[in-house]
Amino acid sequence: MTIDFIAEANAMREELVERRRDFHQHPELAFEEVRTAGIVAEELNKLGLEVQTGIGKTGVVGILEGDKEGPTVLVRADMDALPIIEANQTDYVSTVDGKMHACGHDGHTAIGLGVAKLFSQHRDKLAGRIKFVFQPAEEIGAGAKAMVADGVLQNPEPDVSLGLHLWNTERVGALNVQTGPVMAGISQFEITIHGKGAHGAMPHEGVDPVVCAAQMTLALQTIVSRNASPLDSAVVTVGQIIAGTAHNIIPESAKLVGTYRIFREEVRDLITERLTTIAEHTAAAMGCTVDIHLDHQALPVSNSEEVIERAKNAWTKLGKADDFYFERTTASEDVGVFMQDIPGMFFFLGSGNDEKGLNYGHHHPRFDFDEDVLPIGVAVLSAAVAEYILEA
Repeated sequence: MTIDFIAEANAMREELVERRRDFHQHPELAFEEVRTAGIVAEELNKLGLEVQTGIGKTGVVGILEGDKEGPTVLVRADMDALPIIEANQTDYVSTVDGKMHACGHDGHTAIGLGVAKLFSQHRDKLAGRIKFVFQPAEEIGAGAKAMVADGVLQNPEPDVSLGLHLWNTERVGALNVQTGPVMAGISQFEITIHGKGAHGAMPHEGVDPVVCAAQMTLALQTIVSRNASPLDSAVVTVGQIIAGTAHNIIPESAKLVGTYRIFREEVRDLITERLTTIAEHTAAAMGCTVDIHLDHQALPVSNSEEVIERAKNAWTKLGKADDFYFERTTASEDVGVFMQDIPGMFFFLGSGNDEKGLNYGHHHPRFDFDEDVLPIGVAVLSAAVAEYILEA
């Protein structure tokens, strides 16, 4: 039995665009996705899925049972927006001040609903089930953990995990099919340096945490340049140095806030150990003390070779073989939480269009994507799912 995924997805184009634009006009931040989750749950109920809400606070799960027994395929889409003031001037700009879908999650949610609709019309051809997971709070790296804590990987336990991310640096329809790690794991750090305040004109009477913060920022860069192997990719970035209230006051404390990104957990452990040692010893050398807070927000996203090969086979049948490319990024995604113990694939789908000016990067206030990607997303994601549950 076969399904013409391209034709059926193209037939949904108007509906997909309308749905995506509605989500875009009504962005909701992490764990605030009440309206979005409500729409998702309502649509899944209309399609006859078994629906659960409130999973991971505002997450939604919909289970589509086939007529025959078979494996369980998890399909994940994220729903949250970003705290960005939109600079676009389209008919569907954000109506919520200071909030914007600047990463494509509005498209992901629309595509996820499109896949659910497509397969709900072919339930008789399915041997197994699809577990649609609409996740909150990806942008703060907390939604996947929250859903797992609420049992999203149980009853039933998935056999494979699939998901996509629209990618504006590539042309519409390009498919990243990289095996192994494709997105970095992310850890966040906060280092509070305690010194002794004093008058700026009399620094000898104090212990300057600002000077200590400067020394520490420089020393942290040696982790990548001198401790991590040149054969491993790693990033350590201090994104904020917070200190002081006036030009002539040596403050009591200073704070460094930053991130590190890795593709192997062993490298994360190395950076964690070196960061802690450097912070403590630099502070001691400067007469300060430190408090260190670490948050390992997301694991690296690593694709199963077997799952990738099956997807490439499915996409080749769709005539997409010339659209394959291979790339990984130090950007991060908490979808790796779902894939930690389950073979899976998280792929990038090109959504940019230079001719239309739709080529601003993710998290930019003018981010927008070519909506021609929406039916393509439904078709390619559906074809990958079908490799596991479509009856031969």
